[in-house]
This record gives sequence, C-alpha cells and structure tokens, in this order.
Amino acid sequence: MSANIATRDAYGKALVDLGRQNRDIVVLDADLSTSTKTALFAKEFPDRFFNMGIAEQNLMGTAAGLAASGKIPFASTFAIFATGRAFEPIRNAIAYPKLNVKIAATHAGLTVGEDGASHQCLEDIAVMRAVPNMTIMCPADGVETEAVVRAAAAYKGPVYIRLGRAKVPMVYSEESCSFEWGKGITLREGSDVTIIATGIMVSMALEAAEDLMSGGISARVIDMHTIKPIDRELIVKAALETGAVVTAEEHSVIGGLGSAVAEVLGETVPVPVIRVGVEDTFGESGTAEELLIKYGLTPGCIMQAVEKAVKIKLP
Repeated sequence: MSANIATRDAYGKALVDLGRQNRDIVVLDADLSTSTKTALFAKEFPDRFFNMGIAEQNLMGTAAGLAASGKIPFASTFAIFATGRAFEPIRNAIAYPKLNVKIAATHAGLTVGEDGASHQCLEDIAVMRAVPNMTIMCPADGVETEAVVRAAAAYKGPVYIRLGRAKVPMVYSEESCSFEWGKGITLREGSDVTIIATGIMVSMALEAAEDLMSGGISARVIDMHTIKPIDRELIVKAALETGAVVTAEEHSVIGGLGSAVAEVLGETVPVPVIRVGVEDTFGESGTAEELLIKYGLTPGCIMQAVEKAVKIKLP
C-alpha cells in the first residue's frame, strides 16, 4: 500500500477482497460508484452490485431488505446524502430492527474541498450517534480502513463507516495495526495530556505530540476509531493518568468525538477537555489544505489546544 492513500480507496479494495471470500457480500450505491470506489466491486461482481440511482432513501430501504434476506449489504454514497437524505430509512428500516447493513459513507468532513458546504458533511457523526443500535467507525488511514471493513462485515448489526476523499498519511503498517472492535489504540504514551483523535486527525495528533516534546509537554495519543460504542475504560484511564484531554476530529465540535469524550469524563473524571474541530459553522469551497488551515484542523491548532488544557488542569 502506498505512503498516502484515501480511506475511500482502501474501502474499494477491501470490498473486492471480501467479495472473493464471501458470496453473501453485496454492494449498493447511489450513482456515485466511481467516487465511492464501489465501482471496483461492480466490475468484478456485477451480479452482486446494485446502482440504486440518485435515490438514497431507496438505497437504504433496499439494503435493509437484502439484510433481512440473509445478505451482508454495504450501502455507499457521500456522507451528506447517506445521513441527511436517508436518515428516516436508516432509523426505522435498519437500526430499529437491528438489521445487518453496513453504511460506508465517503466524502465526509471538510476535505471534500472544492465541492463546498453543500457536500462537506460535518454533522454525520452527531446524527448517527443519536440512533440506537448504530455502531460508528472512523478509520485513520488505509490499513485501518481495511481492518474496519472486515470487522464490520463480521459483525451482526448496523454499522456506519466514515470515509474521506483526500489522501492521508499512513499511521499503521500491515503488521502494526492492532485493531480491536470498540477499543481505542494508544499510539504514543505521555504523562501531561492525552490527545484523542479520529480519522485524518490521528496523524496530525502524532505530529503535534512530537513537536510538543520540544516545549517539555509529554502528550499521549489515542486513535479512537470506534466512536460508538466508545472506549470508556481507555478514556477514563487516560484522564486519570494525564489530568487533561484534547480531542481532534474533522467534524463539528457539536455531537462528535469531542462531545462523546466530554460526556464520559463529565460523568467519571471531570478533567479539562478542549475540543479541536469545526466550530458551529458551515464550510466553504477551497482546497482541502486551505480549508483545514482556515477551520483550525492542523497539528499547530492541536498544540495550542494542548497548551491551553495543560495550563488549566488541576495540579
């Protein structure tokens, strides 16, 4: 696997590999298969691929029917359409009966870039977190994406997998990815503060932690790939041992990873929690790099949040 790969590309590859191993795997798309990379599956398994057209509610309803018939459907479209247009079928046709549907939504977050605010989904984690029976996963790189897709296929129940458009640095090698369902991964030990990140922000958190060392701050870094159910035990342990937490996500600060972590700690270990994410606003058109800088999703912004958290934590 190359040094930088988009998680959507890794998803397409993983689907093909799964399709070769399990004939119950079926894939559905909403006329975006080239962008979501499900076209790879369609080419190799045309009899198990269904293009539902620009009809996202029908996409989810059909996926529910296939799951009820014993298949393992992966339903894909852009995150804004999957969670926005199709919320009611997801809630009532998939999550309520706890059907075995995997919703793999690509083009999440700001890094959709020039497509602008209408396609930059910053609310999907918040929306899916509120749905009972829904598992939410957001892999950090291509290697972890493959692990997430395989785990989702083996799990019996609804899963929302959040994927991106832009290429991202590799955090893991094939050998180093110790993915475990519902368990965060401590990538770096530290004693002064804990940075809990998800998705593309994991590599930035590691970069920030490295730079913080020069200022004498020891930062622990956790990859929280599973946002629901969240690893409460690991969060509490880190808070007790470091006394301050910073969260980082390519999502609104409302309702996402930062909110989930704050909810856990507010009920257990009330330490300072500083959230790095998009404030209560829509995005705009621009390159992915420009947008990440403008909206404060950089290693430097994580460092500033860490310095603030360390300053206000209890002695």
